[in-house]
Amino acid sequence: MHPNPAFRDMADETSLSYAHERAFGMLCINYEEGPLISHVPFLPGEDDATLDLHLMRSNPILRALPSSAVIAVSGPDSYISPDWYGIDDQVPTWNYVAVHLRGRLSQLPQEELPDLLDRQSAFFEDRLAPKAPWKPAKMSPGVMDRMMRMIVPCRFHVTDLQSTWKLGQNKPADARRRAALEVGASGIGQELGMLSGLMLGQGSDYSQE
Repeated sequence: MHPNPAFRDMADETSLSYAHERAFGMLCINYEEGPLISHVPFLPGEDDATLDLHLMRSNPILRALPSSAVIAVSGPDSYISPDWYGIDDQVPTWNYVAVHLRGRLSQLPQEELPDLLDRQSAFFEDRLAPKAPWKPAKMSPGVMDRMMRMIVPCRFHVTDLQSTWKLGQNKPADARRRAALEVGASGIGQELGMLSGLMLGQGSDYSQE
């Protein structure tokens, strides 16, 4: 997390809501042979303190469970050229959004896997409306059962949240606006239109539309 408090004053509720909406991140744990990292989609739980996910049975993270863990959720980002500010004595930087969720990861009973997968696929398929949602019933008999034997359900209990919304808050309003417009037009990174909008609104609207 960036140490500048100007980039770390977003309300926890907003950062958590953003992480829930993104629902994808890097799962990281310390292990005796070194850090382990997996990129995983996750499902927000019934409360703000839990996330559900699944891992391949061959994933070495499973051998370390239960374990302390971090899920790092990355948002839009872009290189920022100092020329874009229109003011002197600036240097290159990178603007970005990131949310780190710290907690403890544990394995769930295997019988909870079908329900988890049903809920997780519905969570994402609902966003694709008006497309008819994909459902497990579309699978050929026996195929889903064979595939489920290769994955394991897990639950992540969130105990702490830290976030960085580095959107140029430490720059004059006019300079930030100029940089935001340049990000939208010619930035180097990902989701440049979204980042430009966040910079203009300083994170007040994080809609991914």
